[in-house]
Amino acid sequence: MRIMHLYYLCMEYSLEIRLIQSTNFKKDWSDHALWWPTRNKWLSRPKHTLDQYGVHADAALHFTPMHKPLRIQLPDLRYIDCKIDFSIDTFSAVVQLCKSLGIRHPEELSLCYPLEPSHLKQNYQNLKEAKKIKASHPADTNTFIAATRGSSNSLDRSLPCPATPPPPRSLSATPVASQQNGTLRRYGGHIYSTQSDGSSDGGYCGTPPRAASMDALDSLAELSLADSPLEPDSQSRESLLTPKSLMERARMNVGWLDSSLSIMEQYVREWDTLQLRFKFYSFFDLTPRAQDASRLNQLYQQARWQILNQEVHCTEEEMLLFAALQLQIELQTLTGGGLEAADGSNSSGAAAAPEDEIDAALSELQVQLEGGPPARPDITHVPELAGYLKYRGRQRFTLRAYKRGWVSCRDGVLRIHSSRDAAAKGDPPSYHVELRGAEVTPDAHPASGRYGIKLEVPSEDTMHEMWLKCENEDQYADWVAACRLGSRGRSLADASFSTEVSTVKSLLALQRPQPGAALNQHSLPHLDHLQPENYLAPRFLKKLKSKFTQRVLESHANVKDLPLLEAKLQYIKTWQNLPDYGQTLFVVRFMGHRKDEIISIANNRIMRLDPNTGDHIKTWRFSTMKAWNVNWEIKHMMVQFEEGSIIFSVQSADCKVVHEFIGGYIFLSMRSKDANQTLDEELFHKLTGGWT
Repeated sequence: MRIMHLYYLCMEYSLEIRLIQSTNFKKDWSDHALWWPTRNKWLSRPKHTLDQYGVHADAALHFTPMHKPLRIQLPDLRYIDCKIDFSIDTFSAVVQLCKSLGIRHPEELSLCYPLEPSHLKQNYQNLKEAKKIKASHPADTNTFIAATRGSSNSLDRSLPCPATPPPPRSLSATPVASQQNGTLRRYGGHIYSTQSDGSSDGGYCGTPPRAASMDALDSLAELSLADSPLEPDSQSRESLLTPKSLMERARMNVGWLDSSLSIMEQYVREWDTLQLRFKFYSFFDLTPRAQDASRLNQLYQQARWQILNQEVHCTEEEMLLFAALQLQIELQTLTGGGLEAADGSNSSGAAAAPEDEIDAALSELQVQLEGGPPARPDITHVPELAGYLKYRGRQRFTLRAYKRGWVSCRDGVLRIHSSRDAAAKGDPPSYHVELRGAEVTPDAHPASGRYGIKLEVPSEDTMHEMWLKCENEDQYADWVAACRLGSRGRSLADASFSTEVSTVKSLLALQRPQPGAALNQHSLPHLDHLQPENYLAPRFLKKLKSKFTQRVLESHANVKDLPLLEAKLQYIKTWQNLPDYGQTLFVVRFMGHRKDEIISIANNRIMRLDPNTGDHIKTWRFSTMKAWNVNWEIKHMMVQFEEGSIIFSVQSADCKVVHEFIGGYIFLSMRSKDANQTLDEELFHKLTGGWT
């Protein structure tokens, strides 16, 4: 919109449009648009008239830049200052931001408001209202005339440039050995700032010198998020929230921004702080390659802080494995085993990395053309897994003792007989369990030789609990794989059975300590500075603090040969195998009930949980879901499944957030394996936008 056309509109409609008096008419105004603060909306459709927007003569419109400065906290707790398009929907803004940061698959991430400890004490259905009250303050930057801080998008360039905002706190943390890869750069006394389109402003106030601006543009390729400081500063660490109960963990999801609305429409103003986080726990094509280094590092950092803050629980052996992998990542970073080692370019020349990627692509293509791994022999009957196991069910008030029986799994059905002969005779089983829709929780302790499997089997009203106890590691791996496939409705003839078994065995091997190998690792660097609180969740500190170094070194012996990206990928895979992984919780109230309950949304199911114990009450799979709808007037959500419908109201967030999680996971499940697929933003909004 031309500026003279804007003045014509002012005279025709007697509108009040706020502009700086000393406006430079020769400036490029292509980045500016009209904002209607009273209705909290952009007038972004140039073909629409003001009458169509409902603008009357007494309306006040703001002619303001669409790209505004915003402070973003990354998953590794560092802050970056960048320009974000405040006029487009949040999903598109995240896509642009991730493109400039070098993070692939931006559909897995989103922005959220920073939370405070008070937000965990009670339910908040909407944080926008609190932002709205704050945005209505007289000194708000909605007027776009900064009173206390300078802005690179101020309309009046003749105003004096105020003091630069304080630098992000986390950048003062202890840097990694590779400064170019691990920290953001400074130019001319400013923290490096990028725009979401990949350009740089070289600073925050005024127009920087031509040379400084070109230096910033030339150094954009050096800006990398593939490495992070070893530890954030104390203030950034203290800003993390540690939920003390399941209810508090569910209240942590109130801060997600609406992907269908623009950032400005959600009462975010320039220089506000938002957090960039992985929102959907369905990660596509995670590879230990240089092209995915930034994404792997940020995902590793988010997983690390979830574990250390006890958002996700793990066993003692798993905690030590996480600590060992974190130590290996830090050692590889300090010794320079970063992207150079991952690319293979430090010793074999610059052409080694491209050749390795070409060889990997050719190998992958060969596997696809040959139809994958070698096919199994001809099967004349459905495969069956059987053996003697100890099992127990759960009575109403007490736990039964373990019994030994002949357990078989075939076609996703678990059958238990008193003996092998009884099964061979065709006697009816004492237990007959359908595994489809069951929750499978492995409970392995390799150090003590205990291998258990917890099954929560669905019934009409609740989940029945059953335990299986295996005799050795091999038997445990087979039965965990069989139960997991059965819970997904697959039989043992599925090609992924052997892969599942191998994954379980490799994870058990990493958890097995090696006391003898630990004696040879005390000469490793960085060991004198190990602080247990940086590697262990608080619930393990008291027990493991005295023997922390020895126990970590015993676990580190299993991962000491992993390169940097492989260690990060292994950390992520171990995190993905935790029972609590990928569960986004919400406090809800089901129709006809007066008490608050908790639902968990994962990438393939919705679960109803007990708020006190966390036990699964009911599980609904997305594969049986017919539709999901929201009554926007009363904020009730209905999800229809083959076995029936559930209706509930969300107490700890806006119902749009739950609607978006369900639609988002459906969208991510529709991605193809084609590496060249394009992001279908229109389909994403159809599945997540709803009607508002």
